[in-house]
Amino acid sequence: MPAATSLLPELDDIVRQGDPVRRADAVRRISDLYIRGAESFQPDHVALFDGILLTLVPEIDVEVRSELAQRFSEITNAPPELVRQLVHDEDIGIAGPLLRRSMMLDDPTLVELARLRGQTHLLAISERLSISPPITDVIVRRGDRDVVRKVAGNAGAEFSATGFNGLIRRAAQDGVLAIAVGTRDDLSPPRLKDLLACSTDLVRRRLFESARPSARIAINRAMRELAGESRQPSVQRDFDAAQRSVVELHNRGELNEATVIGFARAHQYEETVAALSAMTGTRISTLDQMMSGERHDPVLILGKALGFGWATVRALIGLRLGPDRSVACPDVEEAQHNFERLALSTAQRVLGFWKMRQADA
Repeated sequence: MPAATSLLPELDDIVRQGDPVRRADAVRRISDLYIRGAESFQPDHVALFDGILLTLVPEIDVEVRSELAQRFSEITNAPPELVRQLVHDEDIGIAGPLLRRSMMLDDPTLVELARLRGQTHLLAISERLSISPPITDVIVRRGDRDVVRKVAGNAGAEFSATGFNGLIRRAAQDGVLAIAVGTRDDLSPPRLKDLLACSTDLVRRRLFESARPSARIAINRAMRELAGESRQPSVQRDFDAAQRSVVELHNRGELNEATVIGFARAHQYEETVAALSAMTGTRISTLDQMMSGERHDPVLILGKALGFGWATVRALIGLRLGPDRSVACPDVEEAQHNFERLALSTAQRVLGFWKMRQADA
């Protein structure tokens, strides 16, 4: 370390004098030394450079700090405290290179910055070679249109169930995003079906045209399932009596949200489905199939389209599971978050799609 230690006397003078030009020159010389020897440095060497640079960096101008961030963004053993200081800078010209490329940043740091910073910082994070689900959860929730499109098109980004649900929900109003999500290799068949259900005919056609041959097969299969051709409800139910009761309620002007929540809380499945059918104009067989599926999304869409409150939707979720099962708290929170974020226009469009497909069947 003779070259580094030879700078120490000079550094004392630079710090005392506070000359910005000399400080910038010292930072460049020290960073040059570090980059040349980085591969062979031991922890104590790294700590030495870290301490020296931390003394100088706060007093240098934005251009030099940006240059420093750029140089250290691709070094796997860059001075850690310096990296932390630079990446927390509000100036995207300084934080950006590190947010995009630095392997020194752990998930908690990226999650923190994704929660605190603005859209330019989120966009930089969305360009990383790999992004874990805790980070993409925040990006999907907070990002604007360009940010969410970017992360959806990033093959190195991984998404949790919450993240995928958020992407699909937002894709209902963004055809470009729908295509980006629909062409992901990690999009499961159930989520592909959800995406197609929320998409317009034009988006579905463009997605099909841009898909690989194997993905086109999956798209066709999902469309058949949406049309009710692939699966019938596993439990055959008799809805005749329930339909008669619902017709009587309708004739008396008593078919409303209060009726639905009462049926659901009493676990009167047939009456609930018959009521929803009458209120939406959707076939009982279609609703029965959706209610008996694995996902809560159809219930959220029905509730939003009908203008129901969360309490009613929560009761419908409980009805799906049956009287002997309860919904885990995280699932309830996720469902409520998705319900509140779901746009009325989107829910009504999806409901219209269901009705259109059943008319063609």
